[in-house]
Amino acid sequence: MTDTSRQRRAETNLVHGGTMRSGFGETSEALFLTQSFVYDSAEQAEARFQGDEPGFIYSRFSNPTIKMLEDRLCLLEGAEACRVTASGMAAVTASMLCCLSAGDHVVAARALFGSCRYVVEDLLPRFGIQTTLVDGRDLDAWKAARQPNTKVFFLETPSNPTLEVIDLQAVADIAHDVGAKLFVDNVFATPLFQRPMDFGADVVIYSATKHMDGQGRCLAGAVLASEEWISDNLHNFLRQTGPSLSPFNAWVILKSLETFALRVNQQTDNAEKLVDLLAEHGNITRVFYPHRADHPDHAVASRQMERGGNLIAFEVAGDKAEAFAFLNRLEIIKISNNLGDAKSLITHPSTTTHQRLEEQDRLALGIKQNLLRLSVGLEHADDLWDDLSEALG
Repeated sequence: MTDTSRQRRAETNLVHGGTMRSGFGETSEALFLTQSFVYDSAEQAEARFQGDEPGFIYSRFSNPTIKMLEDRLCLLEGAEACRVTASGMAAVTASMLCCLSAGDHVVAARALFGSCRYVVEDLLPRFGIQTTLVDGRDLDAWKAARQPNTKVFFLETPSNPTLEVIDLQAVADIAHDVGAKLFVDNVFATPLFQRPMDFGADVVIYSATKHMDGQGRCLAGAVLASEEWISDNLHNFLRQTGPSLSPFNAWVILKSLETFALRVNQQTDNAEKLVDLLAEHGNITRVFYPHRADHPDHAVASRQMERGGNLIAFEVAGDKAEAFAFLNRLEIIKISNNLGDAKSLITHPSTTTHQRLEEQDRLALGIKQNLLRLSVGLEHADDLWDDLSEALG
């Protein structure tokens, strides 16, 4: 990457960033469906394996198509280095296990995606890694949870599904005071609307399955950090354990990124229209949207997020039966646990994404039986509102 490419706007980097053309001069990024690579000599093979000569060795940990995706994401995030993985959860798990050992300690926000809670609460302790969950918005709780062996602070903001927003700079400062690193799952905000490294984050994680693909086709994950952290921790872990992204999926994400800004901004335009209409409807008791003035964390969201994104959480009047009845009456909006798609998708978190949590833990996070999470798509906003209002009755 050149200095001039770093100065280009996001929309330009999303189209051109990281591109490497072969000798054929193709316009579209080339898809290198190969497992391994050949060498001009035995000496060259030795030099590449020793790291003395740049080049590709094996697609489990390096491939030209994958490298183009990693470089493009670096430009979008403003990061020095990136490694992509087979899924978002592979990115979360690899980023933790590559730098933690038995006896280390992790502090995590309690408002996490259900699978992330599993990694923190169930998986890490099996390897002798202590964990503590805190209310992510309570800065004193982060301070109180620190221990001499704390190595990682982990959070997502906005959170899934109630869209809690955490003060990134404040938490980063607390982590750095004890020599810990701040890991941020930035899926809901996307790098278009929030760049955690600008607020002190050390490692940023994505499920590229969501907005980056945005069309429901493939799984992918990404971890972005300093060149030093990637080199010292993640690179060899991925090389040896193999949670690899296929070159084909990398190519799909590369092509999707060309329309990433257009899609996410239009989805957010639609969300901004729908959230106000939902808030005024008599059968909606509460809405959650970071850039609405009535959101509890509106001040923080306004400071660190450029826009509110395309996710809306809301509570329908009644309980689970009323929530299910509403979902079953929808026609355009589809019931699915995915998000960030061109199609509008809605889910009931209590029985899907967060069903593994105990009821009291769900309630502590505000995940009631009447709470729904809506991922707003690219349909016409008026058609979406017709669908919602008719289903609400």
